[in-house]
Amino acid sequence: MRSRPKRPSKTRSYWNSSTSKDEYSESDLEEALIQHLTDFLLELGDDFAFVGRQRRLRLDDNWFRVDLVFFHRRLRCLLLADLKIGKFSYADAGQMHMYLNYARENWTKLGENPPVGLILCAEKGAAEAHYALDNLPNKILAAEYQTVLPDEKLIAEELDRSRRTLENR
Repeated sequence: MRSRPKRPSKTRSYWNSSTSKDEYSESDLEEALIQHLTDFLLELGDDFAFVGRQRRLRLDDNWFRVDLVFFHRRLRCLLLADLKIGKFSYADAGQMHMYLNYARENWTKLGENPPVGLILCAEKGAAEAHYALDNLPNKILAAEYQTVLPDEKLIAEELDRSRRTLENR
């Protein structure tokens, strides 16, 4: 039986969007993220490797796309990221749960741990996220993103906290 990967730290993700519009689409957000992929991967940690974007999967007669796919070397698992420009919804959790079940059966290689899902959204209601994500067989995390960087001291503290968490595993 494969061991389950440890739960990644629950941190807020930050990147500077290259768009100056107040409104943008998920594809705009993804494009900005891809343009800053190196910085984004370094923010996630040096164990992440980029696998692909808009990874297609077909279920019955329906096509779906996973926004971003990474591999975490130390945890030995895929990380599927879904970008949402709005508030987190329980429907997002169901969609990610479906993606993870598919990825576990079709994309996971022998010796890898089950995939982990990350839903990056503009806003996350704590109670809705708790009840939608708690005790699922798949590990799914929801995190808020911001399109402007916070204070430098806050970033340094968050990076230090994340580093300590990873080192204690």
